[in-house]
Amino acid sequence: MSVRNLEFLLTPHSVAVIGASDRPDAIGTIVMRNLLAGGFAGPIYAVNPKYDRVQGTRCYARPDQLPEAPDLAVVCTPPDTVPDVIARLAARGTRSAVIVTAGMDAACGEGARTRRQAMLDAARPHLLRILGPDCIGLLVPGIGLNASFAHTTALPGDIAFISQSGALVTAVLDWARSRRIGFSHFVSAGERADVDIADLLDYLGSDAGTRAILLYLESIRSARKFLSSARAAARNKPVIVVKAGRSAEGARAAASHTGALAGADDVFDAAIRRAGMLRVDTLLDLFDTVETLSHQTQLHGARVAVISNGGGAGVLAADALSLADGVLAELAPDTLTRLGRALPARWSHANPVDIVGDAPVQRYVDVLQALADDSNVDAIVLIHAPTAVVPADAIARACVPLMRRAGKPVLTCWLGEDAVARARALCHDAGIADYATPEEAVRALMHLVTYRRNQELLLQMPPAQSEGFDPQRGAAAEVVTRALREGREILTEPEAKAILRAYGIPVVDTRVASSIDEAVAAARAIGFPVALKVLSPGIVHKSDLGGVALDLEDAGAVHTAAAAMLERIGSLRPEAALNGFTVQSMVRRPDAYELIAGMAVDPLFGPVIVFGHGGTAVEVIADRAVALPPLNSVLARALVARTRVAKLLAGYRQRPRADLDAIYDVLGKLSQLVIDLPQVVELDVNPLLADDEGVIALDARVRVRLPKDGEREPLAIRPYPRELEERIEWRARALLLRPIRPDDGERHLDFLRKLSSEDIRMRVFHTRRYIAPSELARLTQLDYEREMAFVAVSTDDATETLGVVRAATDPENARAEFGIVVRSDLKGQGLGSILFDKIIRYCRQRGTQQLIGDVLRENTGMLEMARRRGFRMDRSPEPSAVRVTLDLQAPGIPGEPGQPRASPPQEVGRGSS
Repeated sequence: MSVRNLEFLLTPHSVAVIGASDRPDAIGTIVMRNLLAGGFAGPIYAVNPKYDRVQGTRCYARPDQLPEAPDLAVVCTPPDTVPDVIARLAARGTRSAVIVTAGMDAACGEGARTRRQAMLDAARPHLLRILGPDCIGLLVPGIGLNASFAHTTALPGDIAFISQSGALVTAVLDWARSRRIGFSHFVSAGERADVDIADLLDYLGSDAGTRAILLYLESIRSARKFLSSARAAARNKPVIVVKAGRSAEGARAAASHTGALAGADDVFDAAIRRAGMLRVDTLLDLFDTVETLSHQTQLHGARVAVISNGGGAGVLAADALSLADGVLAELAPDTLTRLGRALPARWSHANPVDIVGDAPVQRYVDVLQALADDSNVDAIVLIHAPTAVVPADAIARACVPLMRRAGKPVLTCWLGEDAVARARALCHDAGIADYATPEEAVRALMHLVTYRRNQELLLQMPPAQSEGFDPQRGAAAEVVTRALREGREILTEPEAKAILRAYGIPVVDTRVASSIDEAVAAARAIGFPVALKVLSPGIVHKSDLGGVALDLEDAGAVHTAAAAMLERIGSLRPEAALNGFTVQSMVRRPDAYELIAGMAVDPLFGPVIVFGHGGTAVEVIADRAVALPPLNSVLARALVARTRVAKLLAGYRQRPRADLDAIYDVLGKLSQLVIDLPQVVELDVNPLLADDEGVIALDARVRVRLPKDGEREPLAIRPYPRELEERIEWRARALLLRPIRPDDGERHLDFLRKLSSEDIRMRVFHTRRYIAPSELARLTQLDYEREMAFVAVSTDDATETLGVVRAATDPENARAEFGIVVRSDLKGQGLGSILFDKIIRYCRQRGTQQLIGDVLRENTGMLEMARRRGFRMDRSPEPSAVRVTLDLQAPGIPGEPGQPRASPPQEVGRGSS
């Protein structure tokens, strides 16, 4: 369940308090008082069999005695009564409830069922949504709703705040009210028995009254559901997160607090980035950042210019920028010339730009304008310390208009208090962010930089596989299957390398020898020098036991090393089964970097790709980054950039730059391997050598296992669904029907350009031909978990799109809105029918209940095509359109695969865009 009936929870027209009271220390007393004092316009009912009246309001004994079914009920009764209360409310017609009661995990006397489960069982048949239990409640200040037992109320505004901690709810309420920060919604999620964070993100992400969503999280339960909702919300508005549990101790505390896995913190970070959200460290950052994001012009890069009227403040800003891995802009020569004319001779002649303490207003204006005009500068930080030369508010009054039209973010730092108070107020009124210190301004700016990068990652949805890449999936799967059949989890080194080779990852020539003599023969065949390694399924870290010998120059050295290896391991690990040796050519690449690449399975987010500094000291160096698959080159580049070794890979002194594209290629291929082989639960390529000539894997370790039900989490982000591709014959042409991919962007744009104005009007009810890049990305870079679009392309010329059908499904998979468009010169030839049947089959197979679309009344061809498939015709919210609806799960409805279809004369309908 997701947003179903959440409107009754978050915008109710009537409220009942179950357990309302007059007793001073009762929760029901506080909730009733808060509701009555909040200015809520709808009826507020009290329910408690002990009272006739509560706080001046008539009190009813039971929910079924209420004059109407309240939209929302706030339940404040003892835990053993809650399941029966919910059953009575559901039967009365109530569709949402806030359960502030704690202690719902105890057995309720009905077998093994807990009170929580009994409560959910009573609610579910009636689709009654439950917030909590064990929560503070919720506030919607815009409608005067305070359905909580908080000690204060919230001011109206356009920020939504969701918290998993009740204590933080009351603290943040108090803090925000003192700073005049208002909210559209303020929600204590509690134990999330029903309504969870993903549900709230889905609802608030589409709420017109909410400009940003702030989250305090400790854990999540369903990674795929959370990320799907988060990605959808983050496309519409900023979503900013404080996540507790960064340390191991914090993670344990979070798990014990919420009863759910917190997940590895670096993996959670990777998920936040991939979803286009922003993670900050503190609650103060949470609110500062939302103001920064809301008031700033869009950032197009990370190069920063600093203006200050004193060297010290500029140096502090530069230090903060350096510590945050920011970039001081290199000013263009023309800019330096302009600054030289505007500033006294003793100015800094560099960035930060010290305009000197005696700067008059015009000097600020001239410098600000010069930096705003410099294409090398992406953002500006203006710092002013009070002087007796000119009042700060005069500077602000002159600079504010320029800052607003600069075309890039300008952040201000007015140092001091009383002397700069008016300047701060002028900036605040103009929507320009102001900060108390240079460090705070830089931290806010770096949040902008990170948010921009995360939004770029949000738009990435890797295609099925890299162009020209066709892995030998069958060969790799056979290696895995053979090991599992033999009861082995750890693959041998040759087996691991065979899998890498099947996926096009370069590996060193490696041969297996069952004896010392065979090892000598293999070394001769490969050519000296060679490396020798012991082959044993029970020995993972071979070098720790002396099971690796390098730079063996001749047969005698190989024989001696092999004999010593057997003796040493026989002494140290007599129980280990020895299957012989592996012999591989000795790779000599003196300028190569030792890297590690691989995958692991996070208990919450499932498979993750790992990259970092490799070699035998990998744990000591501890330089690694993780990313969620699937990956493409953009995501792989971002993964590598988050490591310290990335700076070395760029080259330094006489050491050449590594072939970064080859590294990105390996990461992409590992991502594909993870998608194709779910039995692989661990994979390490260490070392992966990388230099200017490319990459080569010297060693690899793979662990496989047949996952039990629910043991391995699926990919947190659904990859390209290759299984939905379908080849068909159409009018003597071979077509491929496949899901749309991110790399379809240019093809899709060309397809849209070729549509006639009339066809565009039939599809989207207007004739606008321009499509913004962000809109094109939204059409081609789908979250396959909740959207699908199939394109028809010719197998002879795959560069051309012939038609497209798409469906956008609501979060609970109850309804999907469709749209079809066929190239104008191909209408009336049956292609629209083929695409229509394809989307009907897809939606039916994934359990969608209804398929709907709005079709212009004059589009008789599309209406007839829908009528022949069993769609019913209803009034549309669009006055000039008809709403067509197909009940997909009803037995015997038309539209099953294989039934003949007549081709209508016109095949353009409107649905989701």
